[in-house]
Amino acid sequence: MQSCGIDFGTSNSTLGVVEGGQPRLLPLEGGAATLPSAVFWAEDGPPLFGRAGIEAYLEGDDGRLMRALKSTLGTPLITERTRVGGKTVSFREVLTRFLAHLRRQLPAPCPAVVLGRPVHFVDDDPQADAQAETVLAEIAREIGFSEVGFQFEPIAAALDYESTCTREELVLIVDIGGGTSDVSLVRVGPEAAKKADRAGDILGNDGIRVGGTDFDRLFSLSEVMPHLGFGASTKGGAGLMPRHYYLDLATWHRINFLYSRQTEADLKALRHEADNPDLIARLQRVIAERQGHAIAMEVERAKIALTGAEVERLMLSALCGAPNPMAQRARLNAALAAPLARIGDLIERVLAQGGVARDQVATVFLTGGSSRLPALRDLVAQRLPEAALASGDDLGSVGTGLAIEAARRFG
Repeated sequence: MQSCGIDFGTSNSTLGVVEGGQPRLLPLEGGAATLPSAVFWAEDGPPLFGRAGIEAYLEGDDGRLMRALKSTLGTPLITERTRVGGKTVSFREVLTRFLAHLRRQLPAPCPAVVLGRPVHFVDDDPQADAQAETVLAEIAREIGFSEVGFQFEPIAAALDYESTCTREELVLIVDIGGGTSDVSLVRVGPEAAKKADRAGDILGNDGIRVGGTDFDRLFSLSEVMPHLGFGASTKGGAGLMPRHYYLDLATWHRINFLYSRQTEADLKALRHEADNPDLIARLQRVIAERQGHAIAMEVERAKIALTGAEVERLMLSALCGAPNPMAQRARLNAALAAPLARIGDLIERVLAQGGVARDQVATVFLTGGSSRLPALRDLVAQRLPEAALASGDDLGSVGTGLAIEAARRFG
């Protein structure tokens, strides 16, 4: 049976198959194996996906850009309706359109799929977590897959790492995705790969709903939103600007909710109360010109740049009239201290599940879009100083592993 693996990510998605015994990721857009998980719904015309959708938004086409769609799974947002292109659609329909577009990139009919999933779609809510997987499975069947399976994303990354392994070893998979961070402790190697049942090789597995989009949000709140009035005083110092506008503006999948007449009216009134009305005028401009996603993209760009540089300029002037401040890696690290501490605790929990000492872990395999952050790599090195740090295809390891799992599971 023809099968494939789909890594539907918060930020990027991939589609993998096994051909001639070798896994490979299919080109999804302009030869690229990754497709940004983005949908631009034009006011007049069909939706655009990935880079094409983002480009249409940045060029000023009339319509609505939606990103971080995966974050709606397991939340009430999945059934909510939103206005796009002169009509209302549910977020579930938007996800369905995106996944159907992915499936259309398959070169041949493919009835079976293994979908990646985080260890927990939702923290500490088993019912919401199960509902998220159910909705994703239903969507997969609606778009034409008759056989649908799931595999944890860090386990898929372990299968990809194992395909290059030359010895039996214990590896800790640290997968930092756009919406979740997942950690697995797995025995891998040429002999282990021959087993039909790998359940006994998974010694620990856990995850939290913290990922790259959370890093973007915290970085934005620290370095960008103060230039738009976040934390600014009102009424001669008696009050502060409401936080929720800035929290929404810094959160990918909530940006569009700010584009309303009610928000514009509220900000007009708040500007008269603000002790520094020029800051609120910048925020009004962002809302009026619908520059929220452009600001989020600039924050993401600067965050990525700071993985290789100590400082990077944030280009805000053209988007909202703010200055172009210099962002520092040290300040990014400070902004991310709390979620990184949670990832450190997650690593400790998984090691405790496996009942192994730190020095028994031979390798830590880091994958996912935010796995190159220096502060994260420093954290891992501190927790497991004797383990080798390895990386592969940060955005493709999970998709490749899902293709291996699909071929193994469906033949």
